[in-house]
Amino acid sequence: MTKRSPRRGRAARAALAVLLTAAAMAGSVLTVPAPAGAAIPAGAAGEAGEAGPAAPGSGHERTRAAIDAAVKAGVPGVIALARGPHGTWRGTAGVADLDTKRPRLPEEHFRAGSIVKPFVSTVLLQLEAEHRLTLDDTVEKWLPGLVRGHGNDGRRITLRQLLNHTSGLYDYTGDPGIVRNLTTTAFLEHRYDSWTPEQIVRTATAHAPDFPPGTRYSYSPTGYVLAALVMEKATGRSYEEEVERRIIVPLGLHSTSLPRHRRTLPAPAGRGYSRFSDEPDRRLHDVTDLDPSLIRGTGDLITSPGDLDRFLTALLRGRLLPPAQQRELKTTVPDGEEPGVEYGLGLFHFTLCGTELWGHTGFFIGTQSVAYVSADTRRSLVYNFSTDTLGDTSAAGDVIKAEFCPATK
Repeated sequence: MTKRSPRRGRAARAALAVLLTAAAMAGSVLTVPAPAGAAIPAGAAGEAGEAGPAAPGSGHERTRAAIDAAVKAGVPGVIALARGPHGTWRGTAGVADLDTKRPRLPEEHFRAGSIVKPFVSTVLLQLEAEHRLTLDDTVEKWLPGLVRGHGNDGRRITLRQLLNHTSGLYDYTGDPGIVRNLTTTAFLEHRYDSWTPEQIVRTATAHAPDFPPGTRYSYSPTGYVLAALVMEKATGRSYEEEVERRIIVPLGLHSTSLPRHRRTLPAPAGRGYSRFSDEPDRRLHDVTDLDPSLIRGTGDLITSPGDLDRFLTALLRGRLLPPAQQRELKTTVPDGEEPGVEYGLGLFHFTLCGTELWGHTGFFIGTQSVAYVSADTRRSLVYNFSTDTLGDTSAAGDVIKAEFCPATK
């Protein structure tokens, strides 16, 4: 088994850790509720609420205070959306640009990182419903010869295992060269490097797998790079085209896109900031512009808070999948490292302070995001921090705790 790098699985592990911190600080235990695949309770509220300020006493005042505190802790800017029984609240704190000092806007575009994963899994489940593939197909069937070498064997890995992170494939973001280019000043030289999915897979398979396929869970973005390639083989269209025509357009996600090699964010957008480990002064650098091909299919989503709320709410209400595939989406495996946390097909699942949540976290250089919707879809929280480097590592967890946990004296 390969030694785990601190960077490996960062897209989910770092942001998930703050959820666990929030639960501990709130005196709550993360518990696994209800059998996976349980139906959404009847009588769920209608579509996600429209924009508008929360009235005093509506329940989001502590969330407002938490994003203000995150800025004081060192986050340049925050945007957040919280939806509950009294409507939808959108809040901002800090600035979108440290040079111009322009404030953040409630519906800015941002890089959402790994929150793209439920988009990818949803399309593969739709293709299964159309009898164009099954999740028990092997990777070898669709991508012959690609996953081979150093103990890797695509003949033994299923599509389901790619989606629920039980494939055993090495997380390519832990490769020493990639770690160096994302965490040190080498990023400034390599930020516009172009990658093909095949190059990414070869980087991963140059390492031995972490464990035999299907024997346990370990978060690996490599699986979603492969899933996007399978999507293309099954449809004859690009991964970007399929996600757009099956999810983005039908749901009216006007701020959501997959950038291919586009280096910049569409307006309006703020800047993203990071610090490099090889700089003694650890100053913030603007890392917004980059070639996102390194994270194609696993972290390349550009979106807004409202769009993420709309997508996850529609997904959990069964609008995107037939019942059989909805059950598969919500059939989970235990995380194994974080008690009480489970992973379905592109979705984390746990209970925080009595609220059962489904969603995902997104973490990449210059950005950190969270998007969770309650199982009954009556409540949601989406936020984006404009940095992956926090002055206070509990700041992200404090936002979640403020929204879903009762105030403590």
